[in-house]
Amino acid sequence: MYLLIVTGLSGAGKSCALAALADSGFYCVDNLPSALLHSLVKICSERTPAIDRVAVVIDARESLLVSSSDEFFPIFDALPCQYEILYLDCKNEIIERRYNETRRKHPLSEHIDSGIAAEREFLMPLRERANYVIDTSSLKPNDLRHELSCISGIKALIPFSLVFQSFGYKNGVPLETDITYDMRFLSNPYYEPGLRHLSGLDREIADYLLQDDYISEFFEIVEGNIRKLIPKYVEQGKHRLMVSFGCTGGRHRSVFAANTMYQRLKNDYSCTLIHRDLKSWLPNYCI
Repeated sequence: MYLLIVTGLSGAGKSCALAALADSGFYCVDNLPSALLHSLVKICSERTPAIDRVAVVIDARESLLVSSSDEFFPIFDALPCQYEILYLDCKNEIIERRYNETRRKHPLSEHIDSGIAAEREFLMPLRERANYVIDTSSLKPNDLRHELSCISGIKALIPFSLVFQSFGYKNGVPLETDITYDMRFLSNPYYEPGLRHLSGLDREIADYLLQDDYISEFFEIVEGNIRKLIPKYVEQGKHRLMVSFGCTGGRHRSVFAANTMYQRLKNDYSCTLIHRDLKSWLPNYCI
């Protein structure tokens, strides 16, 4: 199991970092008392299947429970798993501006400047032991996501995943999709009496649609486009791409297209196949 301990100054972006890690498949816990860390690791390790990526925020809010952050290290070093420390830093004036914009109270003091000073002092041992330090002073949320995705310990644990989805336009375009292809340029098998009752999962539908002169070239272009885009998405800190294919009802053409692309790429990437509207046509179909 890999444990990432996220710490740093209040207002430096720990919540944003935790959200990015959660989107990347980490089990995340905010403001966990260090005394409970061993129990958390034990619970995650003993689950079936085990939770193998965990991120925990431990910061100056725990000064209410311990006198010094030096008390963290015997707990960390006794953990039965690999762990690393990520420290998020930020310039004082930027933190003050962020607090003034949100009108939130600093957790260590009524006055922001004295709170920052006390926090820096308390967290200094953690900063000195940190495996990674990120200064978020000039970073936007997407920039921070990118920085996190470049950290070696995190990058090695986050495979890029593809989701291929079919849908029917009559039921609406899926809002969660990243890229959408309209398959209505193909002849509709629905109007062929011998094919209407079938779906895009059937060989007869595939054979019918493959008669189109352009379809093979279309799939080559789509596959090439996806393969070229994936590195660009990774550069932006994105590790999941949903590609959707639509047709009128979501039964024939879109199902065939999504299934075809899934078969083409499943051996190179972690892939998921979803036929959103097929169950409305085939009650016994299980997604």
